[in-house]
Amino acid sequence: MIEFKELTVDDKEIITSFTFPNNRMNCDLSFSNLLSWRFLYETKYAIVDNFLVLRFRDNGKLSYIMPVGKGDMTSTLNKIIDDAHSQGDPFRMMGVNVHMENELEAEMQNRFVFKSDRNYSDYIYLRTDLAELKGKKLQSKRNHINKFKKTYTDWEYKEATPALIQDCLEMEREWCIVNGCDDNEALGNERRSLVWAMHHAEELGLIGGILYVDKKNVAFTFGAPINHNTFGVHFEKADANIDGAYTMINQEFAKHIPEQYIYVNREEDLGIPGLRKAKLSYKPSILLEKGIATLKDETIC
Repeated sequence: MIEFKELTVDDKEIITSFTFPNNRMNCDLSFSNLLSWRFLYETKYAIVDNFLVLRFRDNGKLSYIMPVGKGDMTSTLNKIIDDAHSQGDPFRMMGVNVHMENELEAEMQNRFVFKSDRNYSDYIYLRTDLAELKGKKLQSKRNHINKFKKTYTDWEYKEATPALIQDCLEMEREWCIVNGCDDNEALGNERRSLVWAMHHAEELGLIGGILYVDKKNVAFTFGAPINHNTFGVHFEKADANIDGAYTMINQEFAKHIPEQYIYVNREEDLGIPGLRKAKLSYKPSILLEKGIATLKDETIC
């Protein structure tokens, strides 16, 4: 049985020493996501034979993320399979994309069953596409930007410094009143994750931006690197009464993300029709489908 440890902000260096050099672009591997959502998933980690192993519970079901590292992947996979069985649970690996499927098949041929879920696909864009909005495919976004600038002449984008975090929390509180966070479990969980992350922004290495209109915070966004070339956008809120606020904060933030990050992962749509439409409208460069891997000889409920 593997000895797993509780995740804390002090583990950032060891976790990112595995995730940053890796080419996996999954939003699940963002350190800030792992920390800010651990209240819901009970996420823990272990280092097994030079691999980072993450274990959590999804709706009470024991689950793992595919090990990250270099070495004998087959040996490590067998160890986490044994770990699941030692607790009386079937083996279940989540966030498995097509590249991971190929790797798993190469390591342990015909042992796994894969099932993808479109609702959990990651939307990944070229940072330059979001920042520049060039071409016919993004004409409508440029129209929104132009209309915003014409309507709201007194607007300003600011970097979300520690001194402005409280400003974002107050805007989020107003957003939640309008959108009924207290009556929606998913929004309530997101709020808990966001508030915790805001209070630990510096420790998590979050980068954020705020959009002001007439000196009032009308939108903000925060994110953090996932790996060496992919940046993850974790939170984005805007006043729906300000036409074009979402489009503006999206573009301005993309302009200010460090240029070393070629890709921007704007995470999943969770099957929400409006969110899916919005994410597709930005024409993702990659729609990274993810799913679950289980053992062929086990039944998963």
